[in-house]
Amino acid sequence: MMERTTLIVQNETGLHARPAALLMRLAERFQSQIELEKNGRRCNAKSIMGILSMGVKKGDELVITAEGTDAAQAIQAIEELFHKEILE
Repeated sequence: MMERTTLIVQNETGLHARPAALLMRLAERFQSQIELEKNGRRCNAKSIMGILSMGVKKGDELVITAEGTDAAQAIQAIEELFHKEILE
């Protein structure tokens, strides 16, 4: 099963080290393959270097895709993380 969501980064500093680490640790809890996409570039959400290499800034649109048995739960958890920890 594949799930997808689109989020706009509202954090003033984008996905710097702390929020990138939070996202990576959360993604690692799921069996699904989870990817971030920005402007056609993709990375594995379970890779801190991959996330940081995306250079995500405030206002950027991120498409988050999860594919696997727990994809829906992964997307829901990532949306909650963005709204609670990263966006505000």
